[in-house]
Amino acid sequence: MTAALTLYGVTKRFGGLHAVHDVSVAIAERQITGLIGPNGAGKTTLFRVISGAVRPTSGRVLLAGREISGRSPHEVCRLGVCLTHQIVRPFADLSVLENVIVAAAFGSGGRLRDTIRAEAEGVLAFTGLADRSRAPAAVLTLAERKRLEIARALATRPVVLLLDEVLAGLNPAETEQAVELVREIAASGVTILMIEHVMRAIMALADRVLVLNFGGLIADGPPAEVAGLPQVIEAYLGQRLEV
Repeated sequence: MTAALTLYGVTKRFGGLHAVHDVSVAIAERQITGLIGPNGAGKTTLFRVISGAVRPTSGRVLLAGREISGRSPHEVCRLGVCLTHQIVRPFADLSVLENVIVAAAFGSGGRLRDTIRAEAEGVLAFTGLADRSRAPAAVLTLAERKRLEIARALATRPVVLLLDEVLAGLNPAETEQAVELVREIAASGVTILMIEHVMRAIMALADRVLVLNFGGLIADGPPAEVAGLPQVIEAYLGQRLEV
């Protein structure tokens, strides 16, 4: 297995609270890896450490063998790791296309100015937003805003894409469409690590599932195997009572 992203002993403390505790894991290239766990388990904090938004208290994060821990978010993004946010905040006064052009101009690759628009249009076509390219971002539906968030991330040319609850708030039809888009992104060669609470979707999508609880990694393996582990069931449902 070639690792796209490797974490060694990543820990993040806020005062006396261990939000993330000694997480070591290698994320395989070109796979979809799910990151699950109950609320407060440390999932988003771990994403923020990987993306550079939060510095780890200790430990290291490597992208294809190159250390990125301690770098700023814009440096991490330009090196190839892009994070999408659960609460999407596009530039509301800009058009959908302009939002993606901004991301393309900012991201990795050293593209020429005259190619950025064409590339942004290609990303919108890939994400199903081509017909909304001239619309102001402020008028998009939730599902469209989620797609725009993904489109902006893809425009940075990520090697690793961190998806934070991209399915949250979507109806069943929208969820199915979003799942298919995630599959297409992975098929294009992007490594995906995704936080998700829609269990049916993550079990269908992921090649591998990681489970966090109280900041620590408690399970790691194929979705069907992880779902049946006693420690995972206990983390979600509480300790079983003897009757």
